[in-house]
Amino acid sequence: METSRISAPAASLARDLRTALRRARDLGIRSVELDARGGLDPAAMSRTGIRQIRKWLGDEGVEVSAVSFRTRGGYADAERLEGRIAATKQALDLAHALGARVVLNHVGEIPPDSEGPRWRLLVDVLADIGAWGHQVGATLCVEAGRAAPDDLLRLLAVLPDGALTCDLVTGALVVHGHDPVAAVSGLAGHIGMVHLTDAVAGAFAGRGRAVELGTGHVDVAGVLAALEERDERAWIGLEPVEDRTAVAELRAALEFLNAL
Repeated sequence: METSRISAPAASLARDLRTALRRARDLGIRSVELDARGGLDPAAMSRTGIRQIRKWLGDEGVEVSAVSFRTRGGYADAERLEGRIAATKQALDLAHALGARVVLNHVGEIPPDSEGPRWRLLVDVLADIGAWGHQVGATLCVEAGRAAPDDLLRLLAVLPDGALTCDLVTGALVVHGHDPVAAVSGLAGHIGMVHLTDAVAGAFAGRGRAVELGTGHVDVAGVLAALEERDERAWIGLEPVEDRTAVAELRAALEFLNAL
């Protein structure tokens, strides 16, 4: 495959961001994912700090594919919800300032009842965050993996257009009993990012383990073909299984993808 849309998490490449950007460049990876919960606090990031990061990015010829902002609770969890909403909006501001279009998180539990109070709360919160994202120029992108694609489609059907996009995490989809190729088809037009990960499924949904790309149960070629067929041009994130061997894993993943 053509690998110009490949991204990798900066934190896996090095603890120091400048070193991580240099390693991404040396690997031929054009984009990195930054973690807003690991040393890149949206609330504390100054304009000077943002300018400095953008300079480093320009020096290395690397872009920011996404800002990751993984919250403990979901968007239908009433406990500390106002703070979670405010922090997500700050992450959207930061993403836009760094040139990224999406903020990655999970949506939390999606209620099975589309009429109950928790469902209405979830929809109202996501619509509010979506409106903020539309204003600042970045979008909340929620994991399809633990969250079933069909449940995400129920949400997308009642939210304003463009309020939410989906991050297809292929290994997590397999572990939770979903077909990643079918997920591409079902969520086409709503895909904000793809994390091309691999996994071995367990005996029950939710059981399994992450493995290096190309060694598990994910039909990698099928996923890429489905994305190409539907002209989905989102960044494709690679995610090493072990940080201590991240550079070697990423190099092997790129070789695997180049051979497809």
